[in-house]
Amino acid sequence: MEDVDTVGGKNASLGELTYSVKKNGVRVPRGFAVTVAAYREFISVNRLAGLIEDSFGGSGPRTAAEILLVGSRLRAAISEGRVPDSVAHEIIEYYRELTSKRDGRLDVAVRSSATAEDLPSASFAGQQDTYLNVEGEAALLDRVRACFASLYTDRAISYRSQRGFDQSRVYLSVGIQEMVRSDSAVSGVMFTVDPETGFQDLVLINSSYGLGELIVQGSVNPDEFVVFKKSFESGFVPILKRELGSKERKLIYAGEQGTGTQEVDVPESDRVRLTLNDSEVLELARAGLMIESHYSQKREKFTPMDIEWAKDGQSGQLYIVQARPETVQSLKTAQDRAEEIRYFIEEAGPVLASGKSVGSSVRSGIARVIDSVKDLQALKEGEILVTGKTDPDWEPVMKR
Repeated sequence: MEDVDTVGGKNASLGELTYSVKKNGVRVPRGFAVTVAAYREFISVNRLAGLIEDSFGGSGPRTAAEILLVGSRLRAAISEGRVPDSVAHEIIEYYRELTSKRDGRLDVAVRSSATAEDLPSASFAGQQDTYLNVEGEAALLDRVRACFASLYTDRAISYRSQRGFDQSRVYLSVGIQEMVRSDSAVSGVMFTVDPETGFQDLVLINSSYGLGELIVQGSVNPDEFVVFKKSFESGFVPILKRELGSKERKLIYAGEQGTGTQEVDVPESDRVRLTLNDSEVLELARAGLMIESHYSQKREKFTPMDIEWAKDGQSGQLYIVQARPETVQSLKTAQDRAEEIRYFIEEAGPVLASGKSVGSSVRSGIARVIDSVKDLQALKEGEILVTGKTDPDWEPVMKR
């Protein structure tokens, strides 16, 4: 975690897992990091530093329309850039080293890792782009360049602006990681604290079919499992909750011979059954508690974790593919909790719409139904957003 400035938050976390937690039996996929130095060399060779500085000079983009314009311009410029030969050579060299252990064929995940991401004080999943099922040297270099460009997604610019980051001083590393074949199994997220209430004695596990991007983005309704920490540590089987999610869609490989992914329907027979058995739930909880313990010791304070995991459909094994300190409940002070407001509905009216709520307050106002992210500008200050699903692209208007 001391290497965030070199490899960004995500890759620093993966390094921490690999060298400190993996030895305790927690599985982490192999991989390597393309460092911030490579990104800066790319920017220098393609003479893009001036454009980036100018884009954020003065007060920088503030409105959603200004962010849209600046982001589009920067992504286009970076996407047209050339990966320097020295950088390309090293990436290919390490990719070949990975493939040599897999009979010369290897599909990888290409994951963005910014220096302003997955930090103990600021963590927003999906700021930059991730590409799954990438195979071959040319495709790999193309996806690395695409990750560089995604440093300036609209959602990432908005996020950094709200938190006071100097936009022209945020850099990108890229993680190249062996794919866990959860396209034919399940994947999900795990919190070692109740993310809604901050109760510290629970492990919450969400699970759904296919690759993990849909569940990380919040665009699928997963199964939910809750484990009570104290009984678990005493040798019991304390699964307090098993809740079936609708799990209507999943992300799978686009084709055995192709690259990329596709979203498909989950068969009804799979939707109506739980995605994890009890032993798998407990194995994940055990890994989560090991990771929480390590980070708590390292930071010398209790550090609940936000963890991504995946099950390999070929080997049946569970892997941890990311871990970051949880940054909602863990940052609340005692005063925050003392001043927390709870709402109770005294008289129920007719239900017009139901689903998953974001947040825990009660509000009245105009309900704005928006089906697509391209129509987000229709949402006005103080209105209530109603939609089928959200993902990180919706972030720029959430403050409205």
